[in-house]
Amino acid sequence: MSFKHRFTTWKTTVTSRMRGKNRDAGAGFVEYAGIMIIVAGIFVMIDSLGLDGLISQAILNAVNDVIGG
Repeated sequence: MSFKHRFTTWKTTVTSRMRGKNRDAGAGFVEYAGIMIIVAGIFVMIDSLGLDGLISQAILNAVNDVIGG
C-alpha cells in the first residue's frame, strides 16, 4: 500500500467522521467527564479555602433579607 493511498484513505475516514451522521459519537461521555472534573475541582477549592461557611452564611443572609426574617 503506497503512502498516497494511505493518506487518501485516512483523509476519507477523517472527513466522514467529521461530517457524517456519527460525528458526535462518544462526545457525550467526554463532555460529561470534563464537567464532572470541573465541578469536583470547584468543590475541592471551596473546601480547601474554607469558603463553605462564608457561602452558607451569605445564602442565609440573602434568604433572610427576602423573607424579612
